[in-house]
Amino acid sequence: MEEGAEDLRQRKKQNCTETDEMAPDEKNKENPNLGRSPKYVLFQRFAKLFFGCVAAVTSGMMYAVYLSTYHERKFWFSSRQELEREITFQGDSAIYYSFYKELLKAPSFERGVYELTHNNKTVSLRTINAVQQMTLYPELIASVLYQASGSEEVIEPVYFYIGIVFGLQGIYMAALFVTSWVMSGTWLAGMLTVAWFIINRTDTTRIDYSIPLRENWALPYFACQVAALTGYLKNNINSSAEVHEVYKIYLFSLFLAYLLQFENPALLVSPLLSLVAALMLSKCLQMNMKKGTFISRMLKIMYFYLVFTVTVTMNFLLKTFVPHKENEHVLKFLEVKFGLNTTKNFTVNWLLCQESLQTPSQDFFLRLTQSSLLPFYILVLIICLSSVTQVIFRRISGEPLKEKITLDDGRIGERPEIAYHVIHTMLMGSLAMILEGMKYLWTPYMCMLAAFGVCSPELWMTLFKWLRLRAVHPILLALILSMAVPSIIGFSLWKEYFPRIMTELSELQEFYDSDTVELMMWVKRQAPVAAVFAGSPQLMGMIKLCTGWMVTSLPLYNDVDLLQRNENIYQIYSKRSAEDIYKILTSYKATYLIIEDSICNEVGPVKGCRVKDLLDIANGHVVCDEGDSYAYSKYGRFCHEIKMNYSPYVNYFTRVYWNRSYFVYKINTVISFQS
Repeated sequence: MEEGAEDLRQRKKQNCTETDEMAPDEKNKENPNLGRSPKYVLFQRFAKLFFGCVAAVTSGMMYAVYLSTYHERKFWFSSRQELEREITFQGDSAIYYSFYKELLKAPSFERGVYELTHNNKTVSLRTINAVQQMTLYPELIASVLYQASGSEEVIEPVYFYIGIVFGLQGIYMAALFVTSWVMSGTWLAGMLTVAWFIINRTDTTRIDYSIPLRENWALPYFACQVAALTGYLKNNINSSAEVHEVYKIYLFSLFLAYLLQFENPALLVSPLLSLVAALMLSKCLQMNMKKGTFISRMLKIMYFYLVFTVTVTMNFLLKTFVPHKENEHVLKFLEVKFGLNTTKNFTVNWLLCQESLQTPSQDFFLRLTQSSLLPFYILVLIICLSSVTQVIFRRISGEPLKEKITLDDGRIGERPEIAYHVIHTMLMGSLAMILEGMKYLWTPYMCMLAAFGVCSPELWMTLFKWLRLRAVHPILLALILSMAVPSIIGFSLWKEYFPRIMTELSELQEFYDSDTVELMMWVKRQAPVAAVFAGSPQLMGMIKLCTGWMVTSLPLYNDVDLLQRNENIYQIYSKRSAEDIYKILTSYKATYLIIEDSICNEVGPVKGCRVKDLLDIANGHVVCDEGDSYAYSKYGRFCHEIKMNYSPYVNYFTRVYWNRSYFVYKINTVISFQS
């Protein structure tokens, strides 16, 4: 027995000695930097950071140059006259650029700002704060930069304006690059993000169609905020106090936005403010409660219930005591959108017919699948979401989180930035499933998240841990796949899409609207200075930009009065009498009326979404018979009848100009009833 015990002690001693000898080798495997000189490690990190930053900046600059080249090829911008260039700003984009022009024409910047905040030269019978109503801070900044930099003698205002927007898009691209790089630890993810973004440009940006859109100014800053928060979460988030700091940043941002938007009460009653305040309150209770007590355990279990209850209560109280105007048309739109109600209201039905406010089409998902973005995004999202869910259950069960996560752990969900991005992308994806316009926020996020995932060894290692892979060393396989998979994707994308992009840039496209150019020339030369024009809101925005004349309506949808004006002016395409239309137009002091043939004779792909159909429904001029609907009224359609030049239309309106697309009528001040 004594000999056996002695033999057992010798074996244990031998095993301990072998373990001590093997420990340094295992540590070296886990951390390859051990054993290397500090100078070498510092140089390696600096080189990685330097070349990564160069790659990010280069990607952003090349994308900005690409946009500029494509814009020139599409519109022949450099060879156009000023009027022809301005016509390329379609719809609501025109009104934004028109205020930029007004700022540059003002005798001083202070005077220009005053005229915008007390503007009575744009919409008839109204004085508006254009800076507040249209969020013109980008135009204010652009005009200051143009004048302060002395660019008047170097570059034309329009080139300076679009140059800033294209430059911001370059920053946008660089921010997405940095975010995926920070999350994955490799520049390869950033390069793949850029490739997917450009290939899916139809669904990632609207810069091709409308440069001055607010989103083209806002999204680059949003991407920079996401990149900064990602880095902060990855490097500093070690305790609840750090989470508290993030909430404070959100509150400060909301307060700053409240001041810059002229004390907009809508921000105070927003659910976001109530949610952040509830999260801060709940965190304070948790941090100040002794751990291990019964109350602290109850708070951990009821945390989400507490946050929800406080959020709803605080939001209700704020809406009760803070004076604000509810956007009734938005509420009605949401009711009809979700099938909770039906309406004949023109504005609501018109909004429902807008492509950006409809659900995404099958073509959207087909395009993302063809570029391989959607399949890899779904794979990455499933793995990350499952891992985050596991972490949540571990926290609820009381299992502590590891202070330092290694590649061998295969727990990517324990990284705070991963949890943040999973929640973020799911929220944006849910909105994009309801409103197609939200895809321009979600699809770039998809590019970034999918690129990070396929380039991250931790994600592959998490998957292998679940599969319990033993045939091949999982760490080695994860490192190989994190390089091989994105390389294969990149090569296939380059082979298929690079020739298309080069062909697109080499093609000379033709965009020239001669009828609109002729109309604007006539208005500038023939219309009196005091003229007020009435017509579709999109055309009125262009009239304001190209001529500077006053209009009756604008293509803006955040103001109840302007929405009502738009509906009233659109009656020129309804089946109403000449007298009714005359009374509507003169109530807004209109002196000229412009009829667009494209709206009057519109043949839309979706029956019921044409302007004249929506007007017939709103005016009760639709009769349903055996499942079919027919428009009926004792009056003919005004836009058709006025072209016939017979009484009573000629008594109220006199045609003064026409071409293939537009008919301009002077609204008579003295009415003649001669037949």
